[in-house]
Amino acid sequence: MARKQHIAIFTTASLPWMTGTAVNPLFRAAYLAKDCGWEVTLVIPWLSLKDQSLVYPSKITFTSPVEHEAYIRLWLKEKAEVVSDFKITFYPAKFSKEKRSILPVGDITETIPDQVADIAVLEEPEHLTWYHHGRRWKTKFRRVIGIVHTNYLEYVKREKNGQIHSFLLKYINNWVIQIYCHKVVRLSAATQDLPRSIICNVHGVNPKFLEIGKIRHGLILGGQKAFSKGAYFIGKMIWSKGYKELLQLLSEHQHELWDIQMDLYGNGEDSSEIQNSFSKLALHVRIHPGRDHVDSLFHDYKVFINPSTTDVVCTTTAEALAMGKIVICANHPSNEFFMQFPNCHTYNTTDEFVKLTLKALAEEPVPLTDDLRRALSWEAATERFVEAAELNEVIQEKALPSAKPFMSMTADDWKQSAEEASAYLHNTISGIEAARCAFGAIPATLQPDEQLCKELGLGLPETKMFFSR
Repeated sequence: MARKQHIAIFTTASLPWMTGTAVNPLFRAAYLAKDCGWEVTLVIPWLSLKDQSLVYPSKITFTSPVEHEAYIRLWLKEKAEVVSDFKITFYPAKFSKEKRSILPVGDITETIPDQVADIAVLEEPEHLTWYHHGRRWKTKFRRVIGIVHTNYLEYVKREKNGQIHSFLLKYINNWVIQIYCHKVVRLSAATQDLPRSIICNVHGVNPKFLEIGKIRHGLILGGQKAFSKGAYFIGKMIWSKGYKELLQLLSEHQHELWDIQMDLYGNGEDSSEIQNSFSKLALHVRIHPGRDHVDSLFHDYKVFINPSTTDVVCTTTAEALAMGKIVICANHPSNEFFMQFPNCHTYNTTDEFVKLTLKALAEEPVPLTDDLRRALSWEAATERFVEAAELNEVIQEKALPSAKPFMSMTADDWKQSAEEASAYLHNTISGIEAARCAFGAIPATLQPDEQLCKELGLGLPETKMFFSR
């Protein structure tokens, strides 16, 4: 019998970092294996203890990949009640303080054996290929699918010399996507237009959120009070995650909003500055440490306010809608998927924000229909992903390149040759330490260092072996 096609899902983050690029790929792997019967490997970054302490909350650390994997599987079982037969593999990585993100070390394509290198799903393909030096993704795998999670251009614009850096990054992103991906799924139109891309929200929510929503709507239909708290916001506590916009909205309308109470939940590098700024408002704004959104603490809130315009598709917004809450968010491409929900109210001006917020606090949410509830599920999201990525198409065997006479080359042949030359150029530049550092790579990340090798059970760096189970 022919073996099943294998899908390797590469991520740029992992639990216990409660970020979208850690949670969503985990669910994608679980549901592709559980509902679609694919052979799936989730490939996640391994950080040394020093970097773990910078990234993971509540002082959670792991001494081995086995311990880390056990934590992830326990979280999936306890927090989502999802049990699925997929593998977990680790690639060496380091945390960049400047970029506030995890970057791969070495050639991470080697985490997957050649004999099962069928389909690669790159969660944040730009991020995973900016500094990639090694085997070309399209050569290693028969099909490479990118899923764009992050609006990097918007983040960069907010930095010093942001417009210039954004202009350069736009072309670098196009370059690496063109040479490394066969197809790209953009979660929303908030991201830059990319080669071979399609717009489709292929994310769902933890099924626990849908269960919470059913209970709350049952209370409403039974004539009982379903929500006893007012408004809240949850998100990583850095200015670019919506806190800047929220502070501006509240500060401009303190007189109209003087009677509301709002709670903010989050941890992050800008926590001190954010707390200090919000404390100066003449409003009832309370700031709390970050919590898992599924925590019972959040069940009684009625209104979720999310003014962020840097998200591509905000996971917490989807979770709030699933729990039956009213959501107040900006009329922005990142929120287009949510506009089909009657409890999602979008504003264009600060005056509209005030009116919608006061109205939401005074009314009850509309119970979700079965179709809308299913649209938020991972079952539906997985179906959308399979269709958007064209995973059911027959994948041809990898063919070895063959030389053709100059005069017999077609337009497609010329295009393929140009792409290969472009990939060769990127591979050359990414192998030069000075060039890598000039473009923002972490120094000495062409190969995993001795510490990473020891923790992952690898051979010496020059052997280029990887931990894979």
